[in-house]
Amino acid sequence: MEESQRQKKIGSVLQRDLVDVLQKAATQGGMQGVLISVSKVKVTVDLSVAKVYLSIFPNNKGAALIEGIKSNAPLIKHELAQRTKHQLRRMPRLEFFIDDSLEYIDQIDKSLKRTENPIKDPSFLDKRKKS
Repeated sequence: MEESQRQKKIGSVLQRDLVDVLQKAATQGGMQGVLISVSKVKVTVDLSVAKVYLSIFPNNKGAALIEGIKSNAPLIKHELAQRTKHQLRRMPRLEFFIDDSLEYIDQIDKSLKRTENPIKDPSFLDKRKKS
């Protein structure tokens, strides 16, 4: 089902403000050299849950950083509520996920250049299998 205009608008408002909140937290938390970008925010139809997809560079710090963000989700939600209080009536619950699409594109590029061939070594495809 396609997103409504309201869902898209709330997603873009949250995305813009989340970038500011997360970058500020990363620089104050002593994580210089870590780049956090919000690649997509998808809001459910009832506007109660926002799924936030984060792209983190360097990739090796992604798992630890996403756990820290998930544990601080109530604080992040409160900060967002303060920033968007004139635009949103209720703040949706935030769920954070790592956006691995750039890694996936890189793997496809390597496969096309014949550096990693998934036909000869099918273990490259295990990570992207649908459940």
